Amino acid sequence: MSVLSVQRILTALSLVVVLGATACSRTPSDERPPQPGDIVVARVSGDPIWASDVKREAVAQGLIGEGEPLDPATVLFRRVLDEVIDQELLAREAERQGLDDTPLARQRLEAARKRILGDMLVETVVDDAITGRAVEELYQEQRRLTEQSEEFRARMILVRTREEADAVMSLLANGASFEALAADRSIDESTRFNGGDLDYFTADTMPPAFGRALTNARAGDTVGPFQAEGGWAVLRVEDRRQEQPLTLEQARPQILRFLTYDQVRQLLERLRGRAEIEILLRDDPMAVPGAPEEPASAPPARRENAASPTAPVAPSPAAGAAQ
Repeated sequence: MSVLSVQRILTALSLVVVLGATACSRTPSDERPPQPGDIVVARVSGDPIWASDVKREAVAQGLIGEGEPLDPATVLFRRVLDEVIDQELLAREAERQGLDDTPLARQRLEAARKRILGDMLVETVVDDAITGRAVEELYQEQRRLTEQSEEFRARMILVRTREEADAVMSLLANGASFEALAADRSIDESTRFNGGDLDYFTADTMPPAFGRALTNARAGDTVGPFQAEGGWAVLRVEDRRQEQPLTLEQARPQILRFLTYDQVRQLLERLRGRAEIEILLRDDPMAVPGAPEEPASAPPARRENAASPTAPVAPSPAAGAAQ
């Protein structure tokens, strides 16, 4: 059995008790998929667990993204299915023991119900508003507004001292392989074993010394040595070109996140505008209505450095040293 956190156990309770209260009374003949194409992947005491239940749990754990497929034939699906079964068993046992019929449980289950309904509303609003056309329009707008910078592709050898860097330059001038020297002498562990390759980058994403060194460099030039973070650097410029913009597919995840946030923000602004909201907190952010106040007869709080009447006072470090 997999180890479950308290929060996930409570989630299991909310799903079973709040949304699945009628599931225990259903018979196999009247089972209907919660969404088109859904399939039953397991049963617990005759009640179904759907593929969508497993996928929802995988999304909640951050194992897959919203909208990503999850193949029932994968090891990940089977692992998450086992956890959903465990949640179902724990929730059923909690119900059997009457843990769902306490004020605290009802409060938490009601909070879970509201959270689930809120999520469903957001999904509905987002699904209706975020269309392929909206994604395409925002992508094109961002391309128009984004200034394209020049980008470089370079290799780097980083050594500790100027003398070592000068020796590298001398070896390169005599025909030594840059890639071999990077593997042999560079102290940059992230690049030394791939020939010092830094891939493509723009000057503003690197320390200022790199930008200054590359200002007039052309493809094929060896640049340096110059002082960089961690030592002295020697660069070989492989390519210099205009920055390549992200394709629509590369930008899509960021665009979807932005559009989702924007739709949720607009929805909440409308709802807050129509609602009567009263905040009952005092000016003190730590004060809570109904919290017990300290009685006037309470003894004064003990200072941290006040001596206890029953405990001996430890000598100060200075006193101890003087003895």
